[in-house]
Amino acid sequence: MMNIIYRIKKSLSDIIRRRRENAIRRTTKACGKGLFIGGKCAFHADVYLGDNCNFNGMQILGRGTVKIGSNFHSGLECMIISENHNYEGTKLPYDETFVKKEITIGDNVWFGNRVLVVGNVAIGEGAIIAAGSVVVKDVPALAIVGGNPAKVIKYRDSEHYNRLKSEKAFH
Repeated sequence: MMNIIYRIKKSLSDIIRRRRENAIRRTTKACGKGLFIGGKCAFHADVYLGDNCNFNGMQILGRGTVKIGSNFHSGLECMIISENHNYEGTKLPYDETFVKKEITIGDNVWFGNRVLVVGNVAIGEGAIIAAGSVVVKDVPALAIVGGNPAKVIKYRDSEHYNRLKSEKAFH
């Protein structure tokens, strides 16, 4: 009996995941193969996804451009904001216009839970963004960053990283 209940629950979760994946494919400008949506996601920007992107809960807000490379993984409740109110407009504190921002995330990047990224930043290949971090400026390749604002804590071992990359040992 427990085996039947488990199979029913797994089938339902697979159906929900596939529906979420199809919704994301429809809303993105480009989507590579191997998309995995493991949690609630909403993409409202001009989003371009590489291959093997894994989202476990992500909101991409605004109308700016967001490019995410291959083998990206996100934790729960992450957010990318690609647009700001125009505080230099004709009214205070801001007017009715918006300023679009661009965000670029390299290949093999990993976000912990509750990462926030704001516009006009680039996150380099192989970077790791620690849980709860707020990314407000560019992150170098292979950097491990954390905090608010996110700062470099250390760097990944480049020899190890490049060996795994050459072996195509992607998760």
